[in-house]
Order: sequence, then C-alpha cells, then structure tokens
Amino acid sequence: MDAKDILGLPKTPLPIPQEKKSRPQKDSQRKPDGISREVYALTGGVAPLMPSIDVSQLKRRPPSDEKITWQWLPFTSSARKDDLQLYHWVRVVNGVPPTGDYSFAKYNKSVDVIRYTDEEYEKYLTDPKWTKEETDQLFDLCERFDLRFIIIADRFPTHRTVEELKDRYYSVSRAILVARAPSPGEVAGHPLVKEPYNVTQETERKRALSMVLSQTKHQERKDAEVLAEAKRIAESRMAARAAEEPDLPVPSDVGPESAEGAVGPGDTISPANVQAPAAAIAPSTSVIADNASTLASLRMLRVYLRTYALEQMVQAASSSAGLRTIKRVEQTLQDLGVNLKPKVPTKAVCAEHLELRKEILTLLNLQKQLQYKEAEGSSFRDGSYGDMPGTAKRSQRAADQDRTFVPDTISFGGDRVVKREQKRKGPGRTSETPSSPAGAHKRPRKMKASDL
Repeated sequence: MDAKDILGLPKTPLPIPQEKKSRPQKDSQRKPDGISREVYALTGGVAPLMPSIDVSQLKRRPPSDEKITWQWLPFTSSARKDDLQLYHWVRVVNGVPPTGDYSFAKYNKSVDVIRYTDEEYEKYLTDPKWTKEETDQLFDLCERFDLRFIIIADRFPTHRTVEELKDRYYSVSRAILVARAPSPGEVAGHPLVKEPYNVTQETERKRALSMVLSQTKHQERKDAEVLAEAKRIAESRMAARAAEEPDLPVPSDVGPESAEGAVGPGDTISPANVQAPAAAIAPSTSVIADNASTLASLRMLRVYLRTYALEQMVQAASSSAGLRTIKRVEQTLQDLGVNLKPKVPTKAVCAEHLELRKEILTLLNLQKQLQYKEAEGSSFRDGSYGDMPGTAKRSQRAADQDRTFVPDTISFGGDRVVKREQKRKGPGRTSETPSSPAGAHKRPRKMKASDL
C-alpha cells in the first residue's frame, strides 16, 4: 500500500516532463550613456555611423559662476556695403554680448575684376566692335554678378551673345595683365594668359551640342547603325593589317642562350669542358615563335598597358635564357644606369628598352664565345698537359685508354684478378693508369706444418 491507495488515486504513471530546448542567448548590448532608452530602441540596437554629439558633452554642466542668457540683439555684416542692421538671438554669458564680425560673413566670396584707366583703354583696349561705354558696362555687370555671364547677357543693354561677352572680358583682362607686367614671363603662368578664351571653339561646341540634343529617335538609331558599321570596318582593317605585318620585329641573330648561356668575366673554362660554341650561340626559332604568339595575344586584348606588353615581350625574349643570364642582363642594365622598367613607357621607349636587352644578350653571348675560343686556342698551343705535375700526357693517356688488357694466364689466380678489375670498372669506364700484373695483389699463402 502506498500513498495512491490511501488517497484513492489511479495508479497511472506520471508523464515524464520533456526537456526544454535551450534557446540561444541574445547578445545583450549595453545602452550607451547619454541616450534615452526609447531613442536607443528606435535605432534597433545599431549604433549610428557617426556620432552627432560627443557623449562627454551630454553630461557636462556649465560652471556655477556663469550665467547664460539669450538676447535679441542687432548685428551688421561686413559682407554688405549698405550697413544694413538686422537682429538675431545671441547667447550672452554673464551679461557680456559677443563681439566681432558676423559669423557667416566669411562665406561671402567675390571675384576680383581687373579695372583699367582711360589711358590704358586708349592704348591697349580699343576695338572697332566695342565702344568704351559698352566695355565699362560689361565690367560693372561682371563685378556685380560675379562673372555669371548668363545673367550678364540678360542684363546687358544691347544685344550681345554670351560668347561675345566672354571674349571681350577675357581679352581685355589678358591685355591689361600683359601691359602692366614688367616682362611677359612673369604673367606667363596666369590662367588668363596661359589658357586664352577661344570664342570660335566655344561657338562650335555649343552648336554641336545643340544638334545632338535636338536629334529625334530615328536619327539616333541611324547614327548608332553608322557607328556600328564604322567599328566593324575598323576591326576588319585592323585584322587585315595584323595579318600583313610581320609577327615581331626581332633580328634573327639575337637568340637568348640556355641556363648557363652567359659566362661572367671571372668564370673559368677548363679545356675539358670546351665544346662547340655554335650550339649555344645559334639563334632559336622557338624564341621568335614565343614572341610572335605573345604579340598575337596582345593584339587580341585590343586595350592593354604598354608596361604589361613590355613585360610580356621581355619574358618571351628571355624564355630560353636561364635565371643566371636574366640576372646578368638586369645587372648590366643597373650598371648602365637604366631602369628595369621604363618610367615613361611610350611606344618608342618600350621598343628601345627591348632592343637594349637584346643587345646585352648578344654581348653576353659574344663574351662566352670569346672565352671558348681563347680556352681552345690555349689548349692547342700547349699541345699536352705534361707541364702540369701529376698529370699524364694526352697522347700517352689516350694510348692507355685504347690498349686492351691481356690477362696473364701463367700466373696463379690471374683470371680471377682480371674479372674483378673488369667488374669494378664497368663497361663504360676506361682505365687512365695501366693495370698491375696478375700476381701483384695476391695475398701470400700461410705456412703449414707440413711445409716445414
């Protein structure tokens, strides 16, 4: 009997409570100081990109000894010449109003219009198309409206176009500057002198712009078709010209050598390593083919940097050369004071730079060939190596190499010694010293008791 029997409860198993799934905790972001909770909730927890006010300014309290009031006070601006007096609210500290010019007067910028005298006008500025009164009115309006020639043309008393007003103003200003300067070189860098106003070009530009803006949809489609046809013709001509032109203007006698192509002045060449130099110096057709493929790939790009084209051509020209040769070419360029990459990579500069690299490769090849020839000539002059201690003569050594070893069958164990010598040397090796007799290396037999 248990508690359920006493209480009269049914004996049913209680449901097992399911484990609650743990929810990922949200990253609680602390509210910044100085911002109310309501305002921070409107931002969605995302801080502004740039604070509008420093947090330290929010909690700063004014000193207790300062008394701040706002007063309606008059002010004048130096930007105005009529001394107009206006009113605005001003922050006053301890009853002392602020002094100084109006804070926004610094934004009043004006154009310095050059003025002339009557003598200068009669001497330098006379023009049959303009009178002195019209010129004076033009300069007055330019100073009043800060060279806004659209407004000036609207206010001008006589009918003058904007281009005519600009041409008259800039021509007069330029003539006054040149006349007042002690020498023409002092005002050569002035914008009015350096870049004179071209009224013909400006008129033509506006006429062309008006024609473009007044075109209909049909005319725009027709112009687009004409441009597409012109582009197609230009591409076809470019392809035909590329097919007619030679692949690469590289001289055939310039061929980069192999990995050990160029030998420095300090390198030594032994006569035993002397080979035919023509194989190392001969021009390589693969280099020309690589250059041609590089040039063809560059033409397919249509638009590329000249520095990129120069790098591709240098890599193609040095593809058969080893790392040592490339370093020697770069060292030679540095010794000559030439940059590895041109600073002004124009077409002519890149062509000359590539030609210089090819000439350096030719020079290194010629140096190598010269050293080969000198080593070969010295070996022919000596005729042998008898002067070198510990070295047999060439003729004697060649005779020893050509001589075949005949084993001594009479001596005991001779056949075994010969086979051992042949096995040790191998079929591809030749003996440089004559072999020893058959019984020279035989170990003496031990004496037995029966021999005594």
